[in-house]
Amino acid sequence: MEEEQSTGNYNKVYLVAILFLIGGLGTMTYLWSDSRGNLAACENTTQNYQDTIQGMNKMLSAYVGDMSKDLKADFRNMLDTYDKLILKDASQSDSLNVQKLKIQNQIEKIEKLQRSRNFSASQISKLKEENETLRVIMKGYVYEIDSLNTLNLQKDLIITEQTETIDQRTSERDQYKDAAAASEEKVKLGAKLTAYSFNSGALRSVVKNKITTRAKQAVQLQSSFTISGNLITNPGKKSVFMQIVGPNGKTLQNMSSYKLETTNGTIPYSEKKSIDYQNKSIDMTIYFDIRNGNLSKGNYKVNIYCDQNLIGSDNFSLK
Repeated sequence: MEEEQSTGNYNKVYLVAILFLIGGLGTMTYLWSDSRGNLAACENTTQNYQDTIQGMNKMLSAYVGDMSKDLKADFRNMLDTYDKLILKDASQSDSLNVQKLKIQNQIEKIEKLQRSRNFSASQISKLKEENETLRVIMKGYVYEIDSLNTLNLQKDLIITEQTETIDQRTSERDQYKDAAAASEEKVKLGAKLTAYSFNSGALRSVVKNKITTRAKQAVQLQSSFTISGNLITNPGKKSVFMQIVGPNGKTLQNMSSYKLETTNGTIPYSEKKSIDYQNKSIDMTIYFDIRNGNLSKGNYKVNIYCDQNLIGSDNFSLK
């Protein structure tokens, strides 16, 4: 009884498995049929696209043909440009000829397509891309070779500009020097001291300081004056020189070695005196002792010098 029950259970399992397999096979058959239908639809769509593209190519054949002619002419113009570049710079003929060969290959492609009368817009598009690439390379050579050819001209221009610049700077330097010299001269003039309020003449007594107008009585000559204040002049110790010129035009001297450098050359002087100048006016007197006989009658001139400049003059007469 148990064996019959076990056999019945196995039969049920087999039946379920068979039903399951039959269902799976049906499903697979359906899916395969559906896939074939989709594949057929895709093939139809692709064919339609190809037919559309062919139709567009036919419609655009005239336009594409014009484009191919323009590209061919453009490539030939590029060949002419390279020929001119080779004439300008033969040293680069090898690399330029390589580029010419590439261009010639593109021309041959266009001619082959024109002979076959079977070319598309996409092919022309690729040729245009090649055209742009080769044009960029050509522009680089044009720039480089033109730069080399204009180098000598640029050098001449640079030399000319530099010469003009040097001349201009020399002129400006001379102007600055002249201006500096003028400024320095103005400073010197501004710094020049002035002697005024003169009182010059002869003394017949050194001790009593008595004045005389007679040549025979004179034992000493003197000149009193005031030196002006000047804020530009450098302060400090200064030497003030007195030159007395007699009626005969000669400078009175007790020492022949008394020589003074002035802005007008070396001159003899009669006597000098040192002062401490502090940019303020200062009164002073310089004396000259008569040691070589009597003085001559006539007019005497007194010149006062300081810092190599004549700063004042006076005169007096003796009978």
